[in-house]
This record gives sequence, C-alpha cells and structure tokens, in this order.
Amino acid sequence: MSGSIRKDDSWIRRFHSCPEGATRLICLPHAGGSASWYFPMSRALSPGIDVLAVQYPGRQDRRLEPQIDNIPELVDRTYQALDGWIDAPFAFFGHSMGAVLAYELARKLRAAGNRGPMMLFVSGRRAPSCGRRSSVHRLDDERLVAELRRVGGTDERLLSEPDLRAAVLAVTRNDYRAVETYVHVAGPPLDCPISVLVGDRDPQVSVDEAAAWAEHSMGGCDLHVLPGGHFYVNDQWPRVTGIVTAAVEQVRRRTAREGSMR
Repeated sequence: MSGSIRKDDSWIRRFHSCPEGATRLICLPHAGGSASWYFPMSRALSPGIDVLAVQYPGRQDRRLEPQIDNIPELVDRTYQALDGWIDAPFAFFGHSMGAVLAYELARKLRAAGNRGPMMLFVSGRRAPSCGRRSSVHRLDDERLVAELRRVGGTDERLLSEPDLRAAVLAVTRNDYRAVETYVHVAGPPLDCPISVLVGDRDPQVSVDEAAAWAEHSMGGCDLHVLPGGHFYVNDQWPRVTGIVTAAVEQVRRRTAREGSMR
C-alpha cells in the first residue's frame, strides 16, 4: 500500500467501535450480498476484534453506483479501498464469492510486498483449484428466482415484491457473472493459515472441495463442517464467531511467542 492514512469510507462499514490497535477482521460478502450481512459477526466479536465489512458498489446505499461484474476489477478496487485500513494486524473472512475475493486480495497484497493477512477465513466456497462450471447468471428471471430459493439465504419478501425482486436479481446476476467467469491462475500457496467453514448440506460446495483449500496454504489449514446449507452461517453465528475468535487468538499467541524468541 501507499503508506498513507487515507481511508475510503464508501467501501468500508464499521458497525461497532473498537480500541486502537485491535486485530481487524475484514469481511467480504457473498454474491448478491452486502456489508450489513456481517452485522451479527461485528456485534459478537467487538470490541475484541475490529470487524470491517466491505460494501461493494451497486447495492444498498451504493445502489446508484455502477456494479463491477468481474473478479479482477473487484479485487483491484477493494485493494485500493483498503489503503489505510490494514495498518493493524488483520484477517480476511469471505463467504462464497467473498472467499474468492479474500483469497485474491491476500495474493495481491503479497505480490505487492505489503503486509498480508494473519489468517484467511473462507466460507461456503470450494477451493480455487476445484473447477466447477456453472452459468446461473445466464438464467432468465424466473429460473434465477428458483435458484435463489433453492440455495436459500434470500428473504422471500425480496423475491415476491416486483420492484424489490428486480433490484435483487440485478445485483445477484451481476455478482454471479463475476464469480462464474473467474479464472484461477495457479501460483505459490499463501503463507498464512486458512480456516475453512462449510455447511454439510451446501449444494454449491462439497466437503472434499472445501478441504482442498489446504493446497493453497503453507501455514496450515483446518476444516469446520457445520450443520446447514449454503447459508448455514445464518443459523450458526455463535459457532462461526467462536471459530473465528479461537483461531485469531491462536495466531496472536504464536506470533507473540515467535517475536519473543527473536
């Protein structure tokens, strides 16, 4: 990063205040999602962990801004928006499409010689090395609504009211286009640990595909299989935040121990 203290507030949401120097958890939403989805995580983890949620353009309070329909540009824009926010130790948490963003941001930070995440939490997403073709973004509106109902996680009221449904489908189709056209370019594994979370009935990722994230880290990888489907998190917030808290504390202790030995 540039080393400046500029912070782009249009991209970052902080729902609860935290003491200066607290470990930051930068959260990246799923396809069709928004920063507010992470409010329960922020409420549970603050003030011990400073939760920052990324708000992609084209939704909620940024609905008048152009959407971004490809992963490389979304990574670049998010990377720029994080300038000034990663001056403290931090980790990434990404669900579904957000997991792809978290992974590619970690790679981009490393390639640029910048501070990388102390930990990567990836949820509801198969490993980048596991290709699986899909074209949900090409479905007509009725079939896209059916797919959203199948996967779950979308308020039925948003799918039933015509005006709200149109807005939801526009954002969701855009994000699915981004993640379904994403092409993983092989490279060295990350040096930070990866913690993988997946629902045991997720129709979009198998447990084996989730476990394959181990190929992308030299820092170790653990797998947590929780009850539920693709949006298992909605019913498992206490368990998810418990996993995050324990993992962050473990990395903190290890870092402090290694520092004391130098």
